[in-house]
Amino acid sequence: MKQIIQSYRSGELWLADVPGPALKSGGVVVRTAASLVSAGTERMIVELAKKSLIGKAQARPDLVRKVIDKIRTEGLAPTMTKVFAKLDTPIPLGYSCAGTVVEAGERSGLRAGDRVACAGAGYATHAEYNFIPRNLCAKLPDGVGFEDAAYATLGSIAMQGVRQADLRLGESVAVIGLGLLGLLTVQLLKASGCRVIGADPDPTKCALAKRLGADEAVGQGLAEAAAAFSRGHGVDAVIVAAATKSNDPIEVAAEACRPKGRVVVVGMVGMDVPRDPFYRKELDLRLSMSYGPGRYDPSYEEGGQDYPYPYVRWTEQRNIGAFLDLVAAGAVKTGELTTHRFGIDEALRAYDLLEGKSGERYLGIVIGYPQPAAAAPPPRRVELPVARPATGRLGVGFIGAGNFAKSVLLPALARQADVALTGVCTATGMSAVETGKRHGFRFATTDVGELLGDDATHAVFVATQHHTHAAMVIRALEAGKHVFVEKPLCMSEEELSRIEEVVRSLPRPGPCLTVGFNRRFSPHAVAIRAAFARHSTPVVVNYRVNAGVAPADSWVQDPAVGGGRVIGEVCHFVDLAEYLVGSTPLSVCASSVRSADRRTVPEDSLVATLAFADGSLATVQYLAHGSSQVPKERVEVCADGVTAILDNFRSTTFHGGAGRPVKGSQDKGFDGEITAFLRTVREGGEWPIPFESLVRTTRVTFAILESLREGRVVALA
Repeated sequence: MKQIIQSYRSGELWLADVPGPALKSGGVVVRTAASLVSAGTERMIVELAKKSLIGKAQARPDLVRKVIDKIRTEGLAPTMTKVFAKLDTPIPLGYSCAGTVVEAGERSGLRAGDRVACAGAGYATHAEYNFIPRNLCAKLPDGVGFEDAAYATLGSIAMQGVRQADLRLGESVAVIGLGLLGLLTVQLLKASGCRVIGADPDPTKCALAKRLGADEAVGQGLAEAAAAFSRGHGVDAVIVAAATKSNDPIEVAAEACRPKGRVVVVGMVGMDVPRDPFYRKELDLRLSMSYGPGRYDPSYEEGGQDYPYPYVRWTEQRNIGAFLDLVAAGAVKTGELTTHRFGIDEALRAYDLLEGKSGERYLGIVIGYPQPAAAAPPPRRVELPVARPATGRLGVGFIGAGNFAKSVLLPALARQADVALTGVCTATGMSAVETGKRHGFRFATTDVGELLGDDATHAVFVATQHHTHAAMVIRALEAGKHVFVEKPLCMSEEELSRIEEVVRSLPRPGPCLTVGFNRRFSPHAVAIRAAFARHSTPVVVNYRVNAGVAPADSWVQDPAVGGGRVIGEVCHFVDLAEYLVGSTPLSVCASSVRSADRRTVPEDSLVATLAFADGSLATVQYLAHGSSQVPKERVEVCADGVTAILDNFRSTTFHGGAGRPVKGSQDKGFDGEITAFLRTVREGGEWPIPFESLVRTTRVTFAILESLREGRVVALA
């Protein structure tokens, strides 16, 4: 299928041929009929992407601060590798479209053949097919065409601005900025029974506003015009729908408004609020959050959790539906807003308009898509050009291609000899194609079955979100593929038991399974284990991890998706502790920080103590609220008068004899673990990490959670 994407690093725009999106539970795959180019938002995205790296840094100082903090804890080279991998991730453009459902997932509430309007950046893109979560689409009423429905997302933004103004029948309202958003706002206000005066320096937009129902529209002098319009009182509310860095709109809004009136900011404008007029008039300043309640809430937008109707009457989905009802009733007309129409094959011309290359005036730009007679699912595989054939080489495929896979795993694989990258599978075709082209894969797909059914693929790397790991591991092993799965192995005892059953049923020799517990393969860890293997007394390990904060709304913190940080990350440190001790853990005792502060996730700052069969102890201190200026990891190992200190995998020193210091650039063992995995794939023999150890580490993380929640020591079977 075709999709418009842009390189965030270079700013280049192109029409890509990508696999269609995968269907997931709680959503639908939609064959797009029309999509709307948002002149303001998309122009801003395109302009930012075309800036130099310095320009991007100046535009996003918040991201620069995050990069600096990351450098302090993880080092310059690893951080910059991740930064450039992120910059190389292409941007899908568009966030408002309409089309026909071709596949409906469980719990979507829709059926194939339903006509829908769709919203959401990263979802309702300029592509022939899109996957849309159920709360980001609404069914079209009879009589509403796809082109009208393509305006629904922008219409819901305008509607939320009107709702924020809290208007009453007959009140007077000024709308500053008569672009698409402003003109839709004018029509919604008139449908609400308000008197409307618009303002825009473009006389053609003022004339169009009056044709669409505005009682008056002016190019300048809004404050004076609003005073006359309101019989000297000032308007009851001002809705700012302009897009400018200037502070003029908010200053004019204060002048035009009556005492105790409302100013609602919908567009992106300067926000240096002038105190004097707002203070003297006691004005109410409100910001409108995009489509409405639910916006930026992952549990609503991606998880499909709706808000209760009696308590949240207007969510973003309900705003979309209400806008479509007004279109169906003829109260809102979008036809006069459309100035340009392009087919998807020539859609890049729309961005020439946004950049002013042609000098043409524009307003609504609609992209149309071919509509085949049969509503078939999208093609989900695209062949990619490769520099060298894969014949006679070890074929490796990838399931998932997020930032970690692109910045760490794939570069490490590139340093391996005799490896051919076969297929890359991701949920979105754009990501699969761009990763495939950049790293030399033979094909890109959004269907796991395409990869697991490929005879040239001998091993697969699973780097998807945590809740998919167990199912992917089982499918891949049952397909006869060797599996490298990023941590964690799974998220529940039930999943672990199922994996154990599958592994026990494998033929011998058969495919191997390993988990991305890379730290045990670091030369630092190898040196420490070798030094203490000669001592007969129990070992004490103290492992401090300065993990940093993960927001409570991050997918990692979602129990159903990420499993939390104990399952998702503490497993790393449990594995290294077990490796260094060289014995079997018998029990776990854990405690965590407790706080009434909502920003604090209780299980994010904890101390867990593991007791081992040989009498050794290991303590893992996982801390979320330490200073970003402190390196991430420090390990101290003590036994028989000897102490080893590992400092953030940059240096290891030994005190009291035994062991030679290890120094150099940071090495967390990524190359070592991949080398060990590929050696097993080629030669057979022992797995890189014994399966029993993988199971123990996973069960220890479950026991840590049990100990935290029940406040007791948990014995391990």
